[in-house]
Amino acid sequence: MPEITVPYGHSYLTADIPEENFIGCYTSNLPDAAPDGAAEVCRALDEPIASLPLEELARGKKNAVIITSDHTRPVPSRIIMPQILERLRRHAPDIDITILVATGFHRATTEAELIAKLGETIVRNEKIAVHDSGDESMLRAAGTLPSGGRLILNKLALETELLVAEGFIEPHFFAGFSGGRKSVLPGVASRTTVLANHCSEFIQHPCSRTGILENNPIHRDMLYAAEQANLAFIVNVVINSGKQIVRAFAGDREQAHLQGCEFLRSVCQVAVPPADIVITGNGGYPLDQNVYQSVKGMTAGETVCKANGVIIMAASCADGHGGESFCKNLAGAASPGALLKQVAGVPRDRTVPDQWEYQILCRILDRFTVIMVTTDCDHALLQSMHLHTASSLDEALQKAFAITGKAAKVAVIPDGVSVITASK
Repeated sequence: MPEITVPYGHSYLTADIPEENFIGCYTSNLPDAAPDGAAEVCRALDEPIASLPLEELARGKKNAVIITSDHTRPVPSRIIMPQILERLRRHAPDIDITILVATGFHRATTEAELIAKLGETIVRNEKIAVHDSGDESMLRAAGTLPSGGRLILNKLALETELLVAEGFIEPHFFAGFSGGRKSVLPGVASRTTVLANHCSEFIQHPCSRTGILENNPIHRDMLYAAEQANLAFIVNVVINSGKQIVRAFAGDREQAHLQGCEFLRSVCQVAVPPADIVITGNGGYPLDQNVYQSVKGMTAGETVCKANGVIIMAASCADGHGGESFCKNLAGAASPGALLKQVAGVPRDRTVPDQWEYQILCRILDRFTVIMVTTDCDHALLQSMHLHTASSLDEALQKAFAITGKAAKVAVIPDGVSVITASK
């Protein structure tokens, strides 16, 4: 009987699946981690794509801002950030540097989370600002997005002489891929701008899906925002399930990012036979901290699960629902289908916080039963959001077989955010 393992929090969950039900376990074909992650980042910085080296860009500059991701992203900043700081100061030892934490629409990153992410030396010795998308004193208008929405960004990013960003590239459930331009929008954008970019119309667009950049309206707005902010240089990495660096890409905000996306596309596309039950996860901590983030992993199951099937989602959700509006709207809905229909009629300029997340979750819940597997989150909370619950994968499988029948076929996608799934 095959035993499967799914990342969960800082650990794993396991389950045995009857041989006659098991279709297979589907993962990306990422190569092994680089022998030395720091050396791989150094190589990328030494060989910038379509750009002068970072140290040359910094020459003669009085100040610089480095956008870094927040606590919800497993970017190995302890490896990347020291090298960016060293390069900036190599030919500009007196350059004034601020690290800007790109919280986007998330809560503020705590000091403890900053230390865990960047290391105590950097937190104690560097200037750090945490972006707040609702604090108007931090923000400044920067034009109009291609979609027509207002572009308002953090003033630190707009007013610096040199804007740099670090991040990581993974498949993204509506932006196509993370990384690159996402450091600016939504990373350091105002709530007004994020809401316009994440509108119902764009979320519904057929090109706003995992692994798609071409004709993706959300990606188009993000590229424009990065251009207007004059994002001069990026350092992005691809990481494996152990959060180890596999490959690094540095240089031009668009060309370096595209090369990273193409590399990832070449190794993470997987064809999965249609399944009655799909078991998946969010890659463990930090991406499975809440229900909000866990929707990403569910979309991997959505692509390959048969209509009226079951998606089993293993996610700690120790941080709860992850968004007040997200939770409130789901809990207050008569049904996921009713809320989905309501959201479809919301004009772009009336997008509300978290609308995109519950729109996608409702799209999934309208077609499938979703069973959340967690021992770290209140099951009553999850059930109020139209989710089913279980405390183990075995319990979830029992419930799933009761819905789909004992002959149901089961596919396993251990890390739903690391793959681009397609049905065979």
